[in-house]
Amino acid sequence: VQLQASGGGLMQAGGSLRLSCAASGRTFGNYAMAWFRQAPGKERDFVAAISWNGGSTYYADSVKGRFTISRDNAKNALYLQMNSLKPEDTAVYYCAADPGGSYYYAHSWGYWGQGTLVTVSS
Repeated sequence: VQLQASGGGLMQAGGSLRLSCAASGRTFGNYAMAWFRQAPGKERDFVAAISWNGGSTYYADSVKGRFTISRDNAKNALYLQMNSLKPEDTAVYYCAADPGGSYYYAHSWGYWGQGTLVTVSS
């Protein structure tokens, strides 16, 4: 699976952005998917994950109620709707596929996109 994230940009606090992750490969629908983020000088942190059919979703406490993860298997696409953005949401956002273990750890995921930068100004 090859992944490409897009949709990042500069946004004021309180605004919204929608990230997309385009996947290639016929087995996209078989994989759980996730979003992680990495701020400068920090580790890559879990943001949200979604099961292969979209039936289950998981969120970091820091984004719960503000971000929504979704997927469209017919379009091989993963999304992250981000509302009520805060300056602390500033990071490079990565999409990931195929977890071999816990959803919450970056090292569990087998495939990664290149990342898209989200900058939130106060």
